[in-house]
Amino acid sequence: MERGLIWLPLLALFIGLAWAGWNEYQKVEAYRSWAQQFDRAKYDIYAVLGQRGDRITWGKPTRSGPVDLSGFSLQAVKSIKMWVDEQPVDLERPPETLNGGRIYLEFLLSPPDSAARIPFTQVSLALEWAKYLQQEWQKWQEKPPDGTLSQ
Repeated sequence: MERGLIWLPLLALFIGLAWAGWNEYQKVEAYRSWAQQFDRAKYDIYAVLGQRGDRITWGKPTRSGPVDLSGFSLQAVKSIKMWVDEQPVDLERPPETLNGGRIYLEFLLSPPDSAARIPFTQVSLALEWAKYLQQEWQKWQEKPPDGTLSQ
């Protein structure tokens, strides 16, 4: 009986880990079907993010698919910033070492003068997305109203 009492907490822990793994698998599968509509997409435990053309869409991953979806056009963006632990990161010259903490990309939007903050779990992934979206944003800023790229 003593051995049974020793193994019971381990059995409960194993069942809990198995459920957590299945739950995360369900989220990833729901994300996969959602992400097919985008040119570029990312998944992590904090947020899903998709980009198609000049539209950015993000939300919170769940087993039934992303919820709390929000979006904006890159044409409405005033600036893009990356923040790590409430400190801005220079995208042109990022520090050699960045400790993970609270990481997010911030998009200052116009005309409502609001900000969109998209969280990330990894500094390297956030930095990659920030640089990519900065380039895409600059392309859309160069477009005249007729939609053709200026040379």
